[in-house]
Amino acid sequence: MRIDKFLWCTRYYKTRNMATEACKKGHIRVNEQSVKPSRDVYPGDKITLRKNQIDYKLEVINIPENRVGAKIVDLYRKDTTPKEAFEHADLLKYSKDYYRKKGTGRPTKKDRRDIDDYLDDEQETAE
Repeated sequence: MRIDKFLWCTRYYKTRNMATEACKKGHIRVNEQSVKPSRDVYPGDKITLRKNQIDYKLEVINIPENRVGAKIVDLYRKDTTPKEAFEHADLLKYSKDYYRKKGTGRPTKKDRRDIDDYLDDEQETAE
């Protein structure tokens, strides 16, 4: 089975086109070699894929007939991704939470609404 179809069947990518693009960009490696989307995979192959800044490591156990349900994906692949990769992704998520310090730059739409509400309340109490 082609690598792009395998990754789509095992639900790593939502569409085959997304899996194909990842192969073309070099995000997919089979047995430590960058591959084209048409590369066949066989049981025992080790796949490394980079998605959402996480390096997933998989081992092919079996080849599915077609796209499988999320509950039975583990019959076809063994996920050997280290937990440190997911922890690193969590740290990146927390570091991006607040990208703008308060008081710097132009107010956001939410900031403007808060200011308008505050000014409306002051005008009502003054009258």
